[in-house]
Amino acid sequence: MQGNAPQDRSGVAKRPTGIVILGGAHGTLALARSLGRQKVPVWLISNDNPLPSWSRYVRRTLHWRGPGDPDAVPFLLEAAKECGLAGFLLVPAGDAEVRLVSQAIGPLSSAYRILLPPWEDLRWLCEKPLLYRRAAELGVDFPPTYHLASVEEAARVEVRFPVVLKPNMGGGHDDFSRAKVARADDRASFAAAFEHAARQIGVENVVVQELIPGGGESQFSYAALWRAGQPVAEFTARRTRQYPIEFGYTSTFVEVVEEPQAIESARRLLGSIRHEGLVEVEFKHDARDGKLRVLDVNPRPWSWFALAAAAGVDLGAMLWKAAEDGELAPPAPARTGVSWMYLVRDMAAAGRLVPAGRLTVGAYLRSFASVRAWATFSPADIMPALIDIPLTAWRVLTRRFFKIY
Repeated sequence: MQGNAPQDRSGVAKRPTGIVILGGAHGTLALARSLGRQKVPVWLISNDNPLPSWSRYVRRTLHWRGPGDPDAVPFLLEAAKECGLAGFLLVPAGDAEVRLVSQAIGPLSSAYRILLPPWEDLRWLCEKPLLYRRAAELGVDFPPTYHLASVEEAARVEVRFPVVLKPNMGGGHDDFSRAKVARADDRASFAAAFEHAARQIGVENVVVQELIPGGGESQFSYAALWRAGQPVAEFTARRTRQYPIEFGYTSTFVEVVEEPQAIESARRLLGSIRHEGLVEVEFKHDARDGKLRVLDVNPRPWSWFALAAAAGVDLGAMLWKAAEDGELAPPAPARTGVSWMYLVRDMAAAGRLVPAGRLTVGAYLRSFASVRAWATFSPADIMPALIDIPLTAWRVLTRRFFKIY
């Protein structure tokens, strides 16, 4: 394992007796349900989305100031001591949480079991400029990217529109980072967007790329659990619908499909750092040249994580088994055609796609037949689904209008 397991006085690594999940939302909820069904004690530590705390499988929620707080690591070490969490599996479920745990893997491993590479390795996949550099070294395609050193350079550089602007890594709380991506269709809008982004996160942290045409139907993901630099279980999915429909803030309808090229490319990237733990690698198919281009790597539970168990590849259960140092038999292949839906936002996506002629009402209604997992609904754990709509409305209101983070 990349992270050292906590040890008893004899020096023998202890097996975890429960799991602590840091942050996250729908992926956290799905992981909690996966482990809770197996009677694994689940604790949540969060300063953000409270949705997972409503699950019957979350035994207790602790609130903290977040991964950006200078006392974040001492807080986690104290929680292990005071709450009896020593030896628990610690799983970061947000981008900032991943960076915190990976950077502090040494001290945190004295109290928790961790399946994650140290930051000097993991940053090559989490920070987009480094990811694209590594992709170039390994022969993995990625979108044409512009390297800009100043606002002045951005105002005069020749780019091929439309372009998108992204933060170099997720997890920030400024307007630009929370939006995840901004589009520019001409020089004036690009210059304004770049200046705004640079003011928010710094010029060196703004990534500018050509927009690959197509919506969710062109986006694919590799989902897996890795252990000691090798895949334990893996499958691919198409993020068929998303919202917003061009470059989604979140996936809304995801279905298992076979995409061998995504597996091959993801294995190259992840193998280069001997990855450990959960991971999703995002790609987009470029219809102009047929290339599958890597966009992002998420070494944490992702929004549609529940699809794994529904497709017969329960990555949450296998993560727990790996943390216990148990033998992991190769799972059966994921069932193709099985899908996941985030109903509220998928309705919004369909409301854009149908008028645009990119989706028929009949095709939309037929897509429900393949749904085997939902973003929030579970008949055995109903409260998160009941709370999701008012919670989402409240978060939109406070973040967009009152600027409360």
